[in-house]
Amino acid sequence: MSHSLPDAPIERLLAIMAALRHPEHGCPWDRKQTLASIVPHTLEEAYEVADAIERNDLAELPGELGDLLFQVVFYARIAEEAGQFDFVEVVNRLNDKLVQRHPHVFAGLQADEATIKANWEQGKAQERADKAQHSALDNVPLNLPALSRSVKLQKRVARVGFDWDSLGPVVEKIVEEIDEVMEEAHQAVLDQARLEEEMGDLLFAVTNLARHLNVNPEQALRKANLKFEKRFRQVEARCAESGLAVDRAGLDQLEAFWQQVKASEKR
Repeated sequence: MSHSLPDAPIERLLAIMAALRHPEHGCPWDRKQTLASIVPHTLEEAYEVADAIERNDLAELPGELGDLLFQVVFYARIAEEAGQFDFVEVVNRLNDKLVQRHPHVFAGLQADEATIKANWEQGKAQERADKAQHSALDNVPLNLPALSRSVKLQKRVARVGFDWDSLGPVVEKIVEEIDEVMEEAHQAVLDQARLEEEMGDLLFAVTNLARHLNVNPEQALRKANLKFEKRFRQVEARCAESGLAVDRAGLDQLEAFWQQVKASEKR
């Protein structure tokens, strides 16, 4: 069965999605998907967008953004088939929210950056109140990456005053958590579950420091991963140039190459 598709880009995209989900002539994979089943794909596409941006791959970025947009269209189509909502409602809600949260743009109200941020947070708080939430921590998504979810939890409790107002106690907490990790690690009988709990506390404390320094820990760690990967690939290259197998070179030689790589970066 052939499909006649509109020319306008968004209408064309929606028609393609409808064709993919056609109960008789659509794609078998697309037809069997549910709202829940495509969540992992959405997360993957979001990470691929972030990866393209961090690599400054502007040639690849439009395609990655398209893949992410397709996820939104996919959700909307599944919901439309169930009579719940459609893509137009998704867009309308977004439009209304953006206008409501930016009165300094759309209502002609003058405001500095601090006031704009305060109004934004007030708007979000009102939205949570309208949803009859009972905790400051309601609706923090469980599927967020752990570091990102830590930041959101910490920001939520900070809004109600549960936060340090200086860096000193934040750093002291990290030192305390390191001590507790090492104490657990040196037990005669290692309790792996307890050790994991202490490591979690330490990571949460480090995330709190990042938040206080206005550093996105998820982004910082991604960049650290990329830097490590780049450096270790250069270490592998130096091993190859020296006729050494990486797994036979030994830690001292690998560390020497590592320091050479770091030194070359500074030059």
